[in-house]
Amino acid sequence: MLWKPGGWNLPDRIRLLNLEPEGYSQEARTILKEFAELDEKALPPGELIREIGAYHGLILRLGYRIGKEILAHKGRLELIGTPTTGLDHIDVAEAQRQGVRVISLFGESKFLDTVRATAEHTLALILSLLRRIPWAHESVLRGDWKRDLFRGHELFGKTLGILGLGRLGKQVASYGKALGMEVLAFDVRDDLGAPGVRMVPRERLFRESHVVSVHVPLCPETVGLVGKEELSWMRPEAVLVNTSRGAVVEEGALLEALEKGAIAGAALDVLCHEPALGSPWQELPALVRYARKHTNLILTPHIGGATHESMAKTEIFLAKKVRDYFQGLLQQRAGGRT
Repeated sequence: MLWKPGGWNLPDRIRLLNLEPEGYSQEARTILKEFAELDEKALPPGELIREIGAYHGLILRLGYRIGKEILAHKGRLELIGTPTTGLDHIDVAEAQRQGVRVISLFGESKFLDTVRATAEHTLALILSLLRRIPWAHESVLRGDWKRDLFRGHELFGKTLGILGLGRLGKQVASYGKALGMEVLAFDVRDDLGAPGVRMVPRERLFRESHVVSVHVPLCPETVGLVGKEELSWMRPEAVLVNTSRGAVVEEGALLEALEKGAIAGAALDVLCHEPALGSPWQELPALVRYARKHTNLILTPHIGGATHESMAKTEIFLAKKVRDYFQGLLQQRAGGRT
């Protein structure tokens, strides 16, 4: 297919590979096919290494880990596009060294304000944990109807602590306010704030909150941000919720706090070492083993952003960014030939 940016007729055939086509937005697909030859197939890592060099662009969600081994075979690859804000599934530094542009949703604040899936999932986890919904459901499926076994806690009048008052933190804070919670927040950026949210020191947030909800990006400064000391500050009836990235929470410290009853429970949508899409665990994480035998830990498989609406919206937005990138690239090259 010939791409004709701005009237130029270049014999450049842009080839794209969508590694995760299942459920992919048809509108996003149409946008990509307007300017490129689009292949859609899930490839094992070995096959991806053999084929990646034939493509100019790679599209993926969170089901692949793109690191040095794969990028060493980049060939003509110029771009990796992912409709995510986090980039821990891509070795961005290595991609830059190899001259591969990484395009994502990071920093697209205005657009991301319209995407509420992860914030809603955070609220769902909080309610599920405090009202013991998963275990009540399992009990009914076993044929029981034991109401008194599943007496939970209300959110009204409780204190919600937001660790990281960025886009998601503010969204979750607004939900807490709507449910009648007092909302505290801590962020390393002093200039942040939100209506009805009280900014407090980090230790005070952990000590006073009934629910601590984590919403910080993963970077060297936030790895292990919630560890043994922070968990020791929490009140025994408090719970921890993490829908950011697994490495932000020290899993060993969390497991110890749960086992000792130092905190009442936790709900996690992310873990430190998540398997690739569709792959089994090489070794079952200790938190998963704990959750199998206890009723105060909820785990979900990184589905915070996995709604039909949000995935379609983000895939369309990314497809337009990919189109604009290649259009600009081809126009530059066309200008260089004149």
